[in-house]
Amino acid sequence: MTIMKTAKTADRRGFILSSIFFICCLCALASINEVRFDALLRLGNCAAAAIKNDIKSSSFNTNDTTSSLTPQNSSSSEDDIRILIGILTLPDQYQKRHFLRLIYGTQNPTGAKIDVKFVFCNLTKEDQKVLVALEIMRYDDIIILNCKENMNKGKTYTYFSSLPELLNDTNAPSPPYHYVMKADDDTYFRLESLVQSLKPLPREDLYYGYVIPCPSMDPFVRYMSGMGYLVSWDLVEWIRDSEIPRNKMEGPEDKVFGEWLRVGHKAKNRFNAKWSMYNFPEPKTGCTHELWPDTIAVHLLKNQEKWIRTLNYFNHTQNLKPSKLYHIP
Repeated sequence: MTIMKTAKTADRRGFILSSIFFICCLCALASINEVRFDALLRLGNCAAAAIKNDIKSSSFNTNDTTSSLTPQNSSSSEDDIRILIGILTLPDQYQKRHFLRLIYGTQNPTGAKIDVKFVFCNLTKEDQKVLVALEIMRYDDIIILNCKENMNKGKTYTYFSSLPELLNDTNAPSPPYHYVMKADDDTYFRLESLVQSLKPLPREDLYYGYVIPCPSMDPFVRYMSGMGYLVSWDLVEWIRDSEIPRNKMEGPEDKVFGEWLRVGHKAKNRFNAKWSMYNFPEPKTGCTHELWPDTIAVHLLKNQEKWIRTLNYFNHTQNLKPSKLYHIP
């Protein structure tokens, strides 16, 4: 009887010891797992934070984008001069637009952001609707005005007066441009020279160009030649708001433009860029002279030969990068 009690007691003690040992093992395992879980949790938190930071960084970078379709300085700043050059042309002038894109797209003036746009009135033919739409999709450099194509019946007025509404964007700088130009499609502008000539000039109430008549050097007499003239943004807004331009739209448009400013007592700041702006040397007239280094614009480039002579003189392709893919002597 005593032996049986002793055996039962021993069994009970063995069971208790085994249970205690099992419980200790469970506690140790739980402790180890807790350490691992905490480490895993911390690792997960670090990874989540890294992902979150990457997302923030990516979001910031996607906002730092610039268009590559217009000439501009890659390190632009708020102090840069902003210029819109509107080249008045016709919808069917596809080849001329492509050529001018090469001319202006290969210039990169410092200290300025310059947008070159081609300006014409409403499209009238089916092929225009397709081909011009393709140009817009590819280049985004066309302004189509709500007007009937014309030379001396208000196209210039429509161009300038439409810009404040067309360019009204709350996310854009104010004003969207410091200067707006109307230019011919047979004029070659050297953008770096243009920018350097504008830097010391006022950004308000400014009228800039080649004064007519050719012998005159006084910008307060008559008006600026249609080869290309430029006004400050406040004058663009005045053209939109004033009754003076609205009541006198027809006639030789560049001459009429000068009359608006005279009657409205505007453009107190005027700059005559002669003789850095001039007509091509041939045929020789009172408005021409030989090509020379101190040039802003050359006008009346009516054929490819004149364009090539002009581009060669100013060594326009000097920045062509060497490559094994081509050989141009």
